[in-house]
Amino acid sequence: MHNRYYAKTARNAVRKLRALREKEEAVALFPKIVAMLDKLAKKNLIHKNKASNLKSKLAKKINSL
Repeated sequence: MHNRYYAKTARNAVRKLRALREKEEAVALFPKIVAMLDKLAKKNLIHKNKASNLKSKLAKKINSL
């Protein structure tokens, strides 16, 4: 249950970041989400490559704003 909570929280945070339309908000939220994804990968809740792919896609999204 504990791990499922953190995974769900990170997924919701990624969704929230993808929905943002203002670059300043997205830039402020990005480091927190990266930390969440890294922590999930470290605990083997998600694969390290999936975490890297998500971070990369989110960074591209922020740069395109």
